[in-house]
Amino acid sequence: MIRGVLDRLARDRGAMAISLAIVFPAVLTVVLLVVQTALWWYASQVALTAAREGADAGRIVGGSRPAADRRVADFLQRFGSLAEPAGTDMSGTDGTTFHISVTVKPLSILPLPAMPDVTRHVDAPIEKFVPQGGQP
Repeated sequence: MIRGVLDRLARDRGAMAISLAIVFPAVLTVVLLVVQTALWWYASQVALTAAREGADAGRIVGGSRPAADRRVADFLQRFGSLAEPAGTDMSGTDGTTFHISVTVKPLSILPLPAMPDVTRHVDAPIEKFVPQGGQP
């Protein structure tokens, strides 16, 4: 009986190494896809926060589009290659609403075609000074 068990173990020699060699690349690819997805989500949050920063700088009394653009650039500079700036657009701004769109390129760790850029939009009311009891 013991001899039969030993014979079977001898025939299975190397089966674990072959199984690992087949499964490991798939597991590694799944792990890297999860990390890539996390980097894309992080870039999305960075773009949204940069847009909020820009809206805060542009909508206040005395604020301007160049001030908003500078604030966005200063904010995005902190992140380096994790979220590279790709563009800022304030074309939807009118007299009552400040509109800003920030686009960033997320870091890519996989040799895939280019990751899609992330664009986030923020609309905020433009502040106006209204004296007490007066009309704007």
